[in-house]
Amino acid sequence: MLTRISLVLAVLAALAVGAVNFFVVKDKINALVTDRNTNRDGWHATQAQLAQTNKVLIATQGELKKTQQDLADTQTERDKAVANSTAQQKRADQLADQLTKTTQERDDAQSGLQAYKVTGFTPEQVTKLSRQLKDTQDLVEVGKQEYAVLQHDRDRIFTRLQLYEGTNTDVLLPAALKGKILVVDPKWDFVVLNIGDDQGVKQDGELLVSRDGKLVAKVIVRTLEKDRCIANIVPGWKLGEVIEGDEVSPAHPAT
Repeated sequence: MLTRISLVLAVLAALAVGAVNFFVVKDKINALVTDRNTNRDGWHATQAQLAQTNKVLIATQGELKKTQQDLADTQTERDKAVANSTAQQKRADQLADQLTKTTQERDDAQSGLQAYKVTGFTPEQVTKLSRQLKDTQDLVEVGKQEYAVLQHDRDRIFTRLQLYEGTNTDVLLPAALKGKILVVDPKWDFVVLNIGDDQGVKQDGELLVSRDGKLVAKVIVRTLEKDRCIANIVPGWKLGEVIEGDEVSPAHPAT
């Protein structure tokens, strides 16, 4: 009997404990379900917010791309406007210069016209006088050139006459005359110089050959041309080898 009572009590205690555990577990399950629902609702809300944010972001990126394109187009238009402005300014400067030049030419023409009026001559008469003056100036220039040629010939003849008469054995050459040796013939001891009659060289004129400021030889002109001459090395005056590029200067410069 006592054993049966103990078993009944044990069963009742187990049922009581099971009932308590059931209510405790149920509360925990309900709490877990509530947390799960809360988290699920929050996740859905977050997903919706993320989708909205993505939508706004895509729209913002589109606006940014459009803004960047508009900025590029604006910069291109600005560059075109600056280039056009520069071209217009250059054109304006050119027109201003042309206007100044035209104004000056007009003023000069008016001054020239006034000068014509003061002289009392007609434009035709002034043109004729100007032509006559030009012809006279040309004749004077020709006369100067002919005089220079005659003077040159006179000096050359006078020099030759002095040599023949023995009154002067030195042929005077221009003091500023300078030249160089172009060709050297060591076998026959003659040289070709880059100076001639046009530079004031005279027949039988003597020139000193030097290199680096040192005397090398003396030559005498035997063949005279317009812009060059041929000279022989004077015996006894060859102090060294004459080479191309050596400088020459008058042995007897005119004072």
